[in-house]
Amino acid sequence: MRRTLPYVLALLLGAGACGPAQVIVMMEIDVDDPSGNGTITQALSDIEVRLVPYDRDAVFDSLTGAYSTPEPPVPEALLAARTEVQAAQSEWDAAQRRWGILRDTLQQITATLEGLPRTDSRYIVLFREYNEFDSEYAAVERQVEQAFTRFDSLQQGTIRSSDSIRILQDNWADDAYADIGDVFRAKQAESGLDLAVDTTDASGVARQNLQVRPGQYWVNARYELTYSELYWNVPINVEGGEPLQVRLTRENAEERLRL
Repeated sequence: MRRTLPYVLALLLGAGACGPAQVIVMMEIDVDDPSGNGTITQALSDIEVRLVPYDRDAVFDSLTGAYSTPEPPVPEALLAARTEVQAAQSEWDAAQRRWGILRDTLQQITATLEGLPRTDSRYIVLFREYNEFDSEYAAVERQVEQAFTRFDSLQQGTIRSSDSIRILQDNWADDAYADIGDVFRAKQAESGLDLAVDTTDASGVARQNLQVRPGQYWVNARYELTYSELYWNVPINVEGGEPLQVRLTRENAEERLRL
């Protein structure tokens, strides 16, 4: 019995090492504060997260290099036009934020004035402030309208060009990556590991279905922004024991153009 105990213990430890390991993925990015005061941290909820036992990007790069023609590029003129659209939208957003602040300020002053007699010295000061803010409010309201008109005009000008390039790139990808499903299956079989897929909850965390056998994986996810997307393909080494925590942020993402 004494001789067999270490052997049984070794078997149990070995089985534990090969058993499922927990991975916890947390997704969050810094975004502009709607109030205009710097940035705030936003949890990314309802985002699909994949643990893949091979490097998807390496597969795409290999097939791209082997294909007879290069991917259709995005024209420099279109990139410049899209940059101009982004600047116009930022100007419109800033004008809207200022308009909202002025509106709220005028409402607050009005409520205070209604509770003061006209002979009160505070009434006179607040009434002057109201007139100053009201004058700016009218000017900013015009700025909002003008900024939106410019943004909308520029945006409409890029939509058709963006659609044309996207169709060309999609058609190219259909041919260049025609065999990618077979390559992915071969890579997974070679790894001896399985895929795992989950979705982040309201707090930006995915954990429920991310239990995998120990080995080399890549954490794969994407998050769409207005003009681009954040893409993650982060390599990790999963071992047994304590859950492995992975944070996906702007810092370890690749920002890609989205047509």
